[in-house]
Amino acid sequence: MMTDKPVKDLTQQQAADEAADLRPQLLQWGKQYYDADAPAVEDDVYDRVYARLVALETAFPAIVTPESPTQHVGGTTRGDLPKVNHDIPMLSLGDVFSVDELKEFDARLRKDVAAEDGDETGFDYNCELKIDGLAISLRYENGKFVQGSTRGNGRIGEDITANLATLPSIPKTLSRPLTIDVRGECYMPKQAFLDLNARREAEGEAPFANPRNAAAGSLRQLDVQVTADRKLATFMYNIADYEPLDTRTQSGLLDELAELGFSTNPTYQVAHDMDDVAAYIDQYQAKRADLAYGIDGIVIKANPLPLQRAIGATVKVPRWAIAYKFPPEEVETVVRDIEWTVGRTGIVTPTAAMDPVQLAGSTVARASLHNPDYLAAKDIRLGDTVLLHKAGDIIPEISQFVAAKRPADAQPAEIPEFCPSCGAKLVHLDEEVALRCINPSCPAQLAEGMNHFASRNAMNIDGLGPKIVAQLFDKQLVTDVASLYHLTSEQLLTLDKFGDKSAQNLLTAIDNSRHNSLERLLFGLGIRHVGAKAGRVLAEHFGDVRSLMTADAETIAAIDNIGQTIADSVVTYFGTDQAQALIDRLAAADVNLTYTGGPTVTVTDSQFTDQRVVLTGKLQELTRPEATAWLEARGAKVTGSVSKKTDLLIAGEAAGSKLTKAQALGVPVWNEAQLRAAMAENNG
Repeated sequence: MMTDKPVKDLTQQQAADEAADLRPQLLQWGKQYYDADAPAVEDDVYDRVYARLVALETAFPAIVTPESPTQHVGGTTRGDLPKVNHDIPMLSLGDVFSVDELKEFDARLRKDVAAEDGDETGFDYNCELKIDGLAISLRYENGKFVQGSTRGNGRIGEDITANLATLPSIPKTLSRPLTIDVRGECYMPKQAFLDLNARREAEGEAPFANPRNAAAGSLRQLDVQVTADRKLATFMYNIADYEPLDTRTQSGLLDELAELGFSTNPTYQVAHDMDDVAAYIDQYQAKRADLAYGIDGIVIKANPLPLQRAIGATVKVPRWAIAYKFPPEEVETVVRDIEWTVGRTGIVTPTAAMDPVQLAGSTVARASLHNPDYLAAKDIRLGDTVLLHKAGDIIPEISQFVAAKRPADAQPAEIPEFCPSCGAKLVHLDEEVALRCINPSCPAQLAEGMNHFASRNAMNIDGLGPKIVAQLFDKQLVTDVASLYHLTSEQLLTLDKFGDKSAQNLLTAIDNSRHNSLERLLFGLGIRHVGAKAGRVLAEHFGDVRSLMTADAETIAAIDNIGQTIADSVVTYFGTDQAQALIDRLAAADVNLTYTGGPTVTVTDSQFTDQRVVLTGKLQELTRPEATAWLEARGAKVTGSVSKKTDLLIAGEAAGSKLTKAQALGVPVWNEAQLRAAMAENNG
């Protein structure tokens, strides 16, 4: 057990006893974090206990044991993935938590440098963002990507070549025929993380705790299609041996890696002293919430690469680098209610309604409690004072209740037995952690399903939002999505804030949606596991919905990029009387049930080939996915952030920081009209 007693006041035996208590706890937490991708405690809790163990072992070297977590890099390897030996080990980083500790690191390193070459002042630092992801290594031979691996325990990692090959940010061929091992971080952007967790919860699966664990879980999949669908990205920042490169500095290394074709983070900055380092930390601690990816600190590295090599490393960490970890931003608030809501697929989710508080730049008053098991594990009760933070800088999450402030009469939350919307008995399906309502006529599910049906990537019915859908159901003007096509102007005029013009606009949008190609309808129906991409593949393969409805699971599963899970779900859905009747009603309403999108076009030589393009702002005539698909079909690499490697920014209305950065970097900027003109010239 960790004590508060200063290390300097302990005897060696007391230190040994405390360290013996801490090691198994840290090893267990590390296994849950690195191997199971399911952390049991917050990062700052682990860091605090680990720092205590380091302090004990530093003060009393005789108590260090070979199995101590301070003596090896965190993580093991999965038994079902091939192993990779790292000839040059992939090390971890030492952590500090204050500027004073940074200054101690600086003094220690300069002393080591002075002992090495007699000059303790002649080097700068390079400051880089500490990306919250999974460490990877990429092997290239004569400029060709041949192998990718995880860090594992530092000396032995897992072969994930096939998974990494699906990532657009990893070049398959370098701009020069080098044989090198490049190291960096694979991460999941914040929006991709939100989308993934939304899909998982809709399908009754447990959400990932944070983007880092989501990225790790995605990269270690045995099915590479799962990896490909999760929109992972990379930043490369190191090389096992710098000799093949022209540069001899860390900052130059990042530039040269970018020239070779790697994705590197452009925010690095050379710092001449600790004042520069502190200013960089302050700058990005303030910007942290606005970044498109998660960071949990700053990495400070001695800039000269020969100095890095000369100074070397301990058994676990380089002596020439350190990680400054951001303090956790956590606030107290009080839980006033636990609400249960029904989603589109029938999953009933508990949400904590709390006193509003400011957290990481926004006002937070609600936090998902995911499912009954999660709620029970956290033991959150009405009236509890809780500690609230943003997991991965994104999702409001309750870390724990404050025991000293729990009301004496607080009772555990009551798990509902019946649907809060329709009153049907709730069930667990296939040992899911989720609680479900399986009543196909549940009003809440129907309303959520209609919201999905009308969404931009589905039938794209402009103006039909959740508030209008709720009114339509409340007034019993609709019963399912097919009934949308029978609405009249007179009915819409009974809705709040609806006049002749708004009613006509909505009817026009509904009428326009009749002509959508089949893939939009398949996605809009909300068939489990069928996303926009699968909907297009199925629509293109079968041509019309009736052919799909009569296909068996074996036939569907044999289609590229579909597989058994989607096939079984499609067959199950269309095997129901309700689904067949719905398709009949849609057909009677003149909704198109055929694929009209044409074959997928891939142009191998166009003005966009190998161009890095970023989309930002709101497009008026195109959806973002439509523009992305068109650009990618013509060889472009559409990315989410602007950097020195960006070739073109396409800016819609209300473009913000990406436009500002592109202009500062001199990146060419188009508006939507220019993109539409290019599409017309290239056969749209």
